[in-house]
Order: sequence, then C-alpha cells, then structure tokens
Amino acid sequence: MNLKRLGWKEDTNLSLEGNQKLARVTAVFKNKYKIHTGEEELLADLKGNMIHAGLFPAVGDWVIVIDHLILDILTRKSKISRKVAGKTFDEQVIAVNIDYVFIVSSLNQEFNLSRLERYLTMVWESGANPVFLLTKSDISDDFEEKTAQLEAIAYGVPIHVISSLQNIGLEELNKYFENDKTSVFIGSSGVGKSTLINKLIGKEVLVTKEIRENDGRGKHTTTHREMFFLETHGIIIDTPGMREIQLWGGNLKNTFEDIEKLALNCKFRDCTHNEEPGCAVKKAIDTGLLAQKRFQNYKKLKRELEYETLNSRQLEVKKFENMMGSFNESKAMRKFVKNKDKIKNKK
Repeated sequence: MNLKRLGWKEDTNLSLEGNQKLARVTAVFKNKYKIHTGEEELLADLKGNMIHAGLFPAVGDWVIVIDHLILDILTRKSKISRKVAGKTFDEQVIAVNIDYVFIVSSLNQEFNLSRLERYLTMVWESGANPVFLLTKSDISDDFEEKTAQLEAIAYGVPIHVISSLQNIGLEELNKYFENDKTSVFIGSSGVGKSTLINKLIGKEVLVTKEIRENDGRGKHTTTHREMFFLETHGIIIDTPGMREIQLWGGNLKNTFEDIEKLALNCKFRDCTHNEEPGCAVKKAIDTGLLAQKRFQNYKKLKRELEYETLNSRQLEVKKFENMMGSFNESKAMRKFVKNKDKIKNKK
C-alpha cells in the first residue's frame, strides 16, 4: 500500500514538518477515526483545537497526522452531504474526495423515480459524477421498462443493470475504478449495496442477509461509513442505507434540465408555472410532453432548497406565504413576524 493506492493524485510537494505524515480517513466511528498512511492503518484521535472549531473529518478526507493524532484536514475536492434527519438544520457529510457516486436502487418494489431524482439532485451538487446501479435484475420482470423510465429523466447519466447473484453487469463497472479512483455507494436500505461490494472486492467484507419474501427487500446491515480497497485498483466507500433524504444543497439545473429549458420559453421571466398565460411548462404538461409528477417533484425540491438558504425569520415568513397564497395575507404575516422580532429584541 502507498499514497497512490490510497487515491492520492496531488503533486508530492505537500509541506510536512517533523514527524507529520499524510493519511486518508478510511472509517469514522463515534470518537475515533481509522486512518491509513500508506504504510499502516491505525485509529486516531482529533486534536482539541479542531474539535472546538467544529472541524471533523469524514471518510475520504486527507489529513495531516502525527502518530495517532489528526492535526489538520486538507482541502476537499468533492463532498456529498445531506441534512441531518429531523428538524435540526445541520449538515451530515457522507463522503469526500470522491470521483463517482453510485446511486443504487433495486429493480423490485423499491424502485422510485421521485426518490432517484432527489438522489441525483444531491449528487450533482457534490462535484462528483453520478452513476445509477439498478440491482436485482434476476428477480425483475420489467427491468427494461424501469430502465427506460430512468433514462428519460437522467440525461447523460450512466445506468447499469446488474445482478450480484448472477454476476450480470459487474465487469462494466471496472472502468470506474481505474487509476485508483474513489466511488461511494448510496441508496436505501436493502437494495443490495453490501452484496455488490463483496462481489467487486472479491471476498466477504460486509455482512449480508437474505431478502424478505413479503417485499423483496434485503435487511439493513451497514452501520457506519467505511472505505474498502479492490484487489488490483480502485476504492469503494460503503454507507448505511438512507431512510430519509433531506437535501443539504442541490443542483436542480442538471437534474431537471428539461424543465429548466422549457422555462426559458415562458412569456414571463418570473413565471411560476401555475396559471400565467404563455407558460411553456404548463403547455408541456397539458400536451403530455412533461409528466405532472415530475414537475411536482421539481417544485417540491425547489421549495426545499429555497428554505435552506433562508434564516429562521425568513423561513417562517416563507412557510406562511406558501400556506396562505394571497398577497395581502402574506404581507400581513410578514409584518406580524417583523413586529414580533422587534418586541423580542427590546426585551
């Protein structure tokens, strides 16, 4: 093992002092970090000033260490994140310094286009390249239809139909691991990520369980994010299944390229695509060129991303505006919140 095998692609002119070494974070636990220096793998702690500054490494990070202590994090080239579950507005970093993000979905009851659009929006923001992996083709009778549906919304994104049990489509994935590139696997619980990773690595490194008969889903097995190395080249990061996908940033322009292009032909530049005359988006829906469900998901994700950029007061106003609908009611609510803030500040 060496730095290149760990995925290091930068010039070797990094300035290190004394006993400092460069290492890559391969796993994150509650209070410990598994790191690899190219010479050895060990568990490390985080320096106190980093903890106080809220600087926490993620799987895939390049860090500067001395012995078992992490001193600093190098600038990240890519990062995929989501909002933490619940009402708290905090970021949860999934993986960093990645070249590809494999969005994994099984071809049974779990297949959901709206969810895949959400994943794709998250990945386009990361700086890495998205790739769809449709698993369990051996138990799907309509994989061609589902693949066509995904192709219609995933413009230019590679789609691979695979079966880990029957070794279908696995060789096609080798190109993504050339030159020790790093890929992260994301998807819902039970879609077959662990089984697939075991196949790619060539040995059982992850525990897998049989799929349930009632819904065709596998049982959740992965409990933390961890990096694995393929036998000859390439790096894989496994992640726990996601029950909830709340966006922390996103790129709608790439995910919904068709809607964004249609909107350019609307009569009004600030068209909301509801009842305005000359709306190209509404016309596309009425003529069947654009699916209503896809447009609804676009609006939903757009509202979600707008909320992220607002402070708490703006967020409160925005939510009430969406609830009320009329200009006068929205204006009154905005005034009410503003006055409430003045009263609070005087206390």
